[in-house]
Amino acid sequence: MTSKRGDWLTYVMLGCTIAFWAGNSIVGRAVRAEIDPVTLALMRWIGATIVVTPLAWRGLRADLPAIRAAWKPTLALCVAGIVGFNTVLYAGLQYTSAANALLMQASVPGLVLAIAAIFFAQREPWIKVFGILLSVFGAAFTIFKGDVHAVLALRLGKGDLIVLAACLLWAIYTVLLRLAPKVRPASFLFVLFAGGALILLPVALILPGRHLELTAASIGAIAYVSVFPSVIAYFLFNASVARAGSAIGGQAIALMPIIGALLAALLLGEALRWYHGVGIAIILAGIVIAAPGRVQNR
Repeated sequence: MTSKRGDWLTYVMLGCTIAFWAGNSIVGRAVRAEIDPVTLALMRWIGATIVVTPLAWRGLRADLPAIRAAWKPTLALCVAGIVGFNTVLYAGLQYTSAANALLMQASVPGLVLAIAAIFFAQREPWIKVFGILLSVFGAAFTIFKGDVHAVLALRLGKGDLIVLAACLLWAIYTVLLRLAPKVRPASFLFVLFAGGALILLPVALILPGRHLELTAASIGAIAYVSVFPSVIAYFLFNASVARAGSAIGGQAIALMPIIGALLAALLLGEALRWYHGVGIAIILAGIVIAAPGRVQNR
């Protein structure tokens, strides 16, 4: 069990992470006409690898044996959290709004609970589970625009379904972090980022429809996603999950809709509807209910 000061530090780290990731969805939506999803993801991980290399180089040789020994979970983490989640998320943002995509990511905490319980027999206090599930309900309320008939008819748009698939991939990444090799954070991120770029490179070369317009907006977008939601945010998130466990890390994702919906309205001019407000209120209530439990190491 961590100290109270350690608890707050964990939540601050997670808060910064979510702010950067909210910006990632905003940027991905804003430059969809200039960069296709696969190219944006590839450029992101190439840029992130370049940024993290000076930080990782000194300790990488010493960490390689441990990384090789844990190559299976490392590969799974790379495929789920680096290649899969981000590429699929950018693809979903071609067809749905940034606000909706961010709100749907509040489903991640519930998915994390389910995956951790099924595959690792992890159990959480009932009050925390209730708070997390309440946040998931708030996300569902927003997805279906507060329409009970839409729930019964399951009228999900193409972009919504793609984003939900991305959420499942991120939940898998969050739970699998417990299997990550015990190495320097910079070394681990270098392997994940470089591996993601290597996997995406042949995909980008083979798949049709790739395009990249070098404008001030696209260059700025690549720079942003390479540094803030990649190097900085992944470092903070991985460290937070190591300190607090996957349930707390997953629950923090529910903060993203609150930050992201406001950013989408301010920066992209996307309208905030009444169901966005209700969904945000429910999500926030879930966070408040789940938060009082003390952070524990796992």
